[in-house]
Amino acid sequence: MDAAAPAADHVDVLIVGAGLSGIAAGRYVRTQLPAKRFAILEARQAIGGTWDLFRYPGVRSDSDLATFAYAFKPWTQEQAIASGEDILRYIRETATEHDLEREIRFGHRVVRADWSGDDAVWTVEAVREPADGGAPETVRITCGFLFCASGYYRYDQGYAPELPGAGRFAGTLVHPQDWPEDLELEGRRVVVIGSGATAVTLVPALAERAAHVTMLQRSPSYVLSIPSRDPIANRLRRLLGDRRAHALVRRKNIWQQTQVYRLSRRYPRLVRRVLRALQRRALPPGYDVDTHFNPTYDPWDQRLCMAPDGDLFRAIRTGRAEVVTDRIETFTESGIRLASGAELPADVVVTATGLNLLAFGGIELAVDGAPVALPETIAYKGLMLSDVPNLAFAIGYTNASWTLKVDLVCGWLCRLLAHMDAHGYDACVAPRDDPDMPTRPLLDFQAGYVLRSLDRFPRQGGGQPWRLPMSYAEDVAVLRDGPIDDGTLRFTRRGGDQAADRSTMRAPSSSSSASARSPSPGLTSTARTADVSTVTRNPSRSASRAVFRTQ
Repeated sequence: MDAAAPAADHVDVLIVGAGLSGIAAGRYVRTQLPAKRFAILEARQAIGGTWDLFRYPGVRSDSDLATFAYAFKPWTQEQAIASGEDILRYIRETATEHDLEREIRFGHRVVRADWSGDDAVWTVEAVREPADGGAPETVRITCGFLFCASGYYRYDQGYAPELPGAGRFAGTLVHPQDWPEDLELEGRRVVVIGSGATAVTLVPALAERAAHVTMLQRSPSYVLSIPSRDPIANRLRRLLGDRRAHALVRRKNIWQQTQVYRLSRRYPRLVRRVLRALQRRALPPGYDVDTHFNPTYDPWDQRLCMAPDGDLFRAIRTGRAEVVTDRIETFTESGIRLASGAELPADVVVTATGLNLLAFGGIELAVDGAPVALPETIAYKGLMLSDVPNLAFAIGYTNASWTLKVDLVCGWLCRLLAHMDAHGYDACVAPRDDPDMPTRPLLDFQAGYVLRSLDRFPRQGGGQPWRLPMSYAEDVAVLRDGPIDDGTLRFTRRGGDQAADRSTMRAPSSSSSASARSPSPGLTSTARTADVSTVTRNPSRSASRAVFRTQ
């Protein structure tokens, strides 16, 4: 839909965000619930989210594309670790293939959403900023179900710590999130501040153009060299075709990721020794691995940084890049003076110091006039908020590909909506019946960008269904194969008519819409039968087998 079109209308499902998660949600609703009317609100003027925003040199995935790609759309390129440009093209291809562009309203930044229990609708307020630079205006749209697919990064600014003396620096100071297209690098000395995934990506890419690149870090991260191509995947595509090969390679890679993560958590000393041995082989003889590549934390306390084909180590071996582990004392006019007294000359300084997190894109939520304080809510199955009706969200894994979780969440959402239609429900909520339930942070992850913002996010409980498991196998058992009506969700009809017992449910009236009379014909047989299953599966027993079954 054109961005200039009026937004004062109603849709069944409103999706916030047209990035990786939002395009997936649109595809699932379109194919599994074709009778549903939906719209996608996107604050920017383009599809792609993070992959359209980040334009710094070398930007790429740090997950293999067999798992980072959608389950329903095979990744067909030779490269298993892909550039940001290729991923953006893949997302936009998905939108085109499912005719999603006409449902996207660009330049719509959602600022507030109010739930009315009497009407069983959300009223969503957005600021529309025309692409031609016209005056912004406030628009409103109502929806039956709200899906937040905006991720958790803040798009308008990256994290910028206080850098002493930065105002004295006569060179160029740039954050990767705001990379200037005309930045000259040839023949210039570059210092990249940081040791995370962005820095590990930037340094080898900049080393191809700059005179010299220094990665300045306060403390090291784990860096693992991985092949940029998967010969097994490429051969299977030639033998079996794209779709069957994608399913097989996806399961293979999920299994591999799971085993590496489990081994890291169970035997951290062993994995640390293996990583150090691999790094010593990749770096020049006598290189000080213990200073520059030996973190104080255990593997997977933070996400491992990936170096495709060892590009970071290769840049160090050739002398075009180096790693310095020290603290900044102050900037000078010509570079950075370190706590050790050494000075790093620089023409360009890149502050790869991390990102800011923003829960739900900063949307203010209210239920029947009462503001929702996100830190006081608990995540139900990692995708709904306690006591907040008809709202779901997508947060991916920190120890595996983001998209693995997004596929499961979107499939679960369609099953939920079909279940509500089949039984004539207008609203569902996950009530927090135990106010004394012990809670902990939503993301159990030690990365700095996470720790800085956790107090502004929802929390999680200690057990299902209030826990956010970082386990694809467990989520398959719960979200894909488990029943929708698990005894926790409370379903109601418009006006608050609660239907807690199926034996007392009235049949939907004849005036109900076609989609409300029966589950969508686009749903799989699994989605139809799971809603009426009388057997609750034990996730711990089925999880070990779940990753070997096709999504």
